Amino acid sequence: MTTFHLVRHAEKIGTDVLAGRTPGVHLSDRGRAQAERLVALFERAAISRIFSSPLERARETAAPLARDKGLGIDVVDGFTEMELGDWTGRTPAELAADECFARFNRFRSGTRAPNGETMLAVQARFVGALLDWRDELPNQSVIVVSHAEPIRAALLYFSGAPLDDWQRFEVSLASVSTLELSRDSARLTRINVTAA
Repeated sequence: MTTFHLVRHAEKIGTDVLAGRTPGVHLSDRGRAQAERLVALFERAAISRIFSSPLERARETAAPLARDKGLGIDVVDGFTEMELGDWTGRTPAELAADECFARFNRFRSGTRAPNGETMLAVQARFVGALLDWRDELPNQSVIVVSHAEPIRAALLYFSGAPLDDWQRFEVSLASVSTLELSRDSARLTRINVTAA
């Protein structure tokens, strides 16, 4: 069994903007403090690897964990943020009148961000990467620092819930959700835990 600690990155600069895969988006001062507090959640955990999305805000969140555990950070493209296409750089308020954005929030399983990615594609690549690492790292405990939608897609998949139930799983900034994954079973042991 492989234990995956799925960590959402901490607060970024420009919290109201849909950053998507925009490069150069860093943690805010508050986000850096949140990333430091995450270390306490893994104080007694024997972690063998730390993986991160390629985006700066994820790697910056992983850095204190890597420092504390004496590990490097392995960047994995499959753990990156959802491609938001034409919505990148806009705010939800700006998109409030956009029928496609409203449909996306009602019907995630069947709506694509314009020039972007479907939630199904996000789920396939993220879950696929988890399954690959499960096979490569049996009986190990690893941290994966990623983003809300990919983590949410994995939680939905391994709980047997449809993508359209996406709002049932809160994935807060700097939160940890833990998945135990073997060849025969999957078990969610914690969801959306944050450091005090």
